[in-house]
Amino acid sequence: MIIINLKNYKIGKEVFDFVKKIEIYYNKAIIAVPAIELSDCVKNVGPNMQVYAQHVDYNEKGKGTGFVVPESLINAGVVGSLLNHSEHKISMTEIRKTMKRCNEAGLKIIVCCSSLREAIQIKKLNPYAMAFEDKKLIATGKSITEHRQHDIKKFAELLKDSSIIPLCGAGISSGEDVAHALLLGCKGVLVSSVVANSQTPEKFLKEVQGIL
Repeated sequence: MIIINLKNYKIGKEVFDFVKKIEIYYNKAIIAVPAIELSDCVKNVGPNMQVYAQHVDYNEKGKGTGFVVPESLINAGVVGSLLNHSEHKISMTEIRKTMKRCNEAGLKIIVCCSSLREAIQIKKLNPYAMAFEDKKLIATGKSITEHRQHDIKKFAELLKDSSIIPLCGAGISSGEDVAHALLLGCKGVLVSSVVANSQTPEKFLKEVQGIL
């Protein structure tokens, strides 16, 4: 499994053109795109690609100006959402409330965590997947699979007795990094800049074709 978070590296038509480019080289990816582009992306991707939101809120339909509720994502055809990304951290109380709402609505959630302690708490909420990340390594080219090996291995072992898919991300920039993630026990990776902020995203996507 590979999740490509476009963050806000691309906007408007850039998003659609870029997603189409990704689809040529790796059409099984999960793409997390800016909220305003979600509906159009869903309509324009092939059947094998899944579109995810980058964040979702626990608010109910009705009052709550500016919040993205699960029902609006589902209505747009979105499959799931990232939650608690290191660039958009929320409290454990908010994670619990959001997970409850999304489970009721049928929206898959990939929850990010930055420590084993946090991972233990989130595991109890039974998300679809969890991604172990390190904010200090994001966009550095220094892979978490090299610099946090021990923690990733313990994280993957923590999820062995559950249905939660273990992922990792931060600084992953080569097929070798992805292969290392799998050796450490993860079932996939969460990436961004190596694809979304690259002039040659096909290089990385071609490398991972035979790995994931």
